[in-house]
Amino acid sequence: MIGKTKEINFSKPGIKINRQVAQDIRKKILSIDYADWKKLGYSKGTLHYMKQNAKADKPFTMNKHVRERLQAWETLISGIKAD
Repeated sequence: MIGKTKEINFSKPGIKINRQVAQDIRKKILSIDYADWKKLGYSKGTLHYMKQNAKADKPFTMNKHVRERLQAWETLISGIKAD
């Protein structure tokens, strides 16, 4: 019986998953103006809930399409600042 034990081990694995959103992303979300968000054709409700999550002190996740919208907003803002 090499490598086999007769004991059952119920210990929890020491794996930690870090899903913390960076503070700069929170600041970007909070700085988005509803009018700019609407120019991109996105829902006011989506931005509202993103801002609620960003204000909370808890970690949160964003879906892929929401991240893409945030990147599109950043592109819009960088284009406006360049003008």
